[in-house]
Amino acid sequence: MLSKEELPACPVATTVQLIGSKWKLLIMRNLLSRPWRFNELKKNLEGISQKVLTDSLRALEEDGIVIRTVYPEVPPRVEYSLSELGESMRPILKAMEEWGVAYQKSFK
Repeated sequence: MLSKEELPACPVATTVQLIGSKWKLLIMRNLLSRPWRFNELKKNLEGISQKVLTDSLRALEEDGIVIRTVYPEVPPRVEYSLSELGESMRPILKAMEEWGVAYQKSFK
């Protein structure tokens, strides 16, 4: 998690810094519905590389937005879900979805 000194002064810039990449937003979109396993996310997010998915999940986890749960099974099972902080971004992502739908409709 970033320290207060590392955060931009602008709150919008802070949000963009945390979730502003295309892949982070799409990962969060998926996690809004349920916990996902790594390979499920990789298959669902067409075009994402394993490295970018790994780096994005680690960054989201480090920033407190995603929770990584390891189940003590053989073979080990790992699931990713939104933390309480991540869940608090639901209205933001919903607003982005609604705006995107309206924008797409403007071309029909």
